Amino acid sequence: MRQSFVRSSLACAFSASSLIAFAAQAQSTFPYYGPSAFIAQDAGQIANRADSALIDPPSPSDMSADEEGPTLAELQKTVAELQEQIEKIGQEPEDEDEEEAWYDKLSLRGYAQFRTNEVLNTGPDSASPQHVGDASIREDQNFFIRRARLIVFGDVSDHVYVYLQTDFAVTPPDSPDAIHFAQMRDWYADLYLDTTKIHRIRVGQSKIPYGFENLQSSQNRIPLDRSDSFNSAARNERDLGVFYYYTPEYVQDVFTFLSDNDLKGSGNYGMFGIGVYNGQGGSLAEQNDNLHSIARFALPFFLYDCQVVELGVQGYTGRYTVLGSEISPLGVGPAVIPLGTEDQGNQEGIRDERVGGTFVYYPQPFGFQSEWNVGRGPGLNDAQTEVIERSLGGGYAMIMYRHKTACYGNFTPFLRYNQYQGGYKPERNSPYAHIEEWETGVEWQIGKHVELTTQYTLTDRTNTRAISDADRLSYRQFEGEILRFQLQVNY
Repeated sequence: MRQSFVRSSLACAFSASSLIAFAAQAQSTFPYYGPSAFIAQDAGQIANRADSALIDPPSPSDMSADEEGPTLAELQKTVAELQEQIEKIGQEPEDEDEEEAWYDKLSLRGYAQFRTNEVLNTGPDSASPQHVGDASIREDQNFFIRRARLIVFGDVSDHVYVYLQTDFAVTPPDSPDAIHFAQMRDWYADLYLDTTKIHRIRVGQSKIPYGFENLQSSQNRIPLDRSDSFNSAARNERDLGVFYYYTPEYVQDVFTFLSDNDLKGSGNYGMFGIGVYNGQGGSLAEQNDNLHSIARFALPFFLYDCQVVELGVQGYTGRYTVLGSEISPLGVGPAVIPLGTEDQGNQEGIRDERVGGTFVYYPQPFGFQSEWNVGRGPGLNDAQTEVIERSLGGGYAMIMYRHKTACYGNFTPFLRYNQYQGGYKPERNSPYAHIEEWETGVEWQIGKHVELTTQYTLTDRTNTRAISDADRLSYRQFEGEILRFQLQVNY
């Protein structure tokens, strides 16, 4: 009996440290792995019993003559079995990951813009206040939600990316009082031809690749509205079509740098893009069987000290069908719908083509941005009796300075000159507009989620609303000063 006790004590001394190590390994490596928890528990119990036997061994008198402890070989066998089980668990291949649920592949973001505008002064013979880019610049207006966007986006696979954007602050055309309707803004898929995302095909409704400022999100743009010279090229800057984009990896890196450093780029629309689209404008019904064709080349590159410059050229061609509305030509006589419109039988449309150039010197901290374009398109004639093909041209130039502070956010003061002369095809009758204005203000990025912009506008622009009353002149000039405020919330 004493011999068995001594043998058991020696065996415990030999194996206790190994058992404790195995127990600790199992518990730390597989804390939530079902079987391993029991194995670790058993190993720990055996080790603890072995330690107890060494620290406070039973006296020989406490042991019966027939009672014998485990032999050294038995304990070694137990240790080996426990070790084998632990190693098997560690070597078991993990179950293949189940396919991610759709909601794990998509992200949600958005922004909202709350505005108020005050017309400070108007000229003696001025038309009533109006601005194509902001429906609240008119009489009897106060607070206004300019945009309320919600965006769902994400890579649903290595070769497919989706982008779905809805605006919940849309006013239906010609609505006297109904506002805040939901409307699809973007709904497209990018089909990557390779995993490097150099080549992709975009299908659906998206922005057409014409103009840096058109492609730049309103969430990032410094002035409150886009310039008329480029924005008049496409209603809502968007249309339904198919586009191919080529973006080399080094250009992707520049776009990523612009985004990471909050430099308000246009987004990744490729170094080269080409495509076809309906031509009537985003979320508007197509009116003819002609497709618009478009191409754009843009090259962003580093100069020195990470200073980024972007050069671009773009152009499109097609035929545009103008929708008509009753007006009194030159304010004399009854109201009639001008010739050359869809309402007067011109379903085929009028030639619509432009070419434009872009230069952007990103604000680091000083910045300069300018775009100009020329072309031909539909425009109401001087007699206001027919929509015909007319020349157009215009552009803008803007300087800005980005000032960062440690505690009070970022301030970006700016000054922009905007000029355009030509038909405003997205508006009824495509009125021939004359626009010249100066804008100055400051954008204050209070934080990541809140921005406040204050802007003063000195404008001389054509009021593009059609007046259907007899003997009343439509499309007069609005001359005045506007003080504008916008609070933007990003989420």
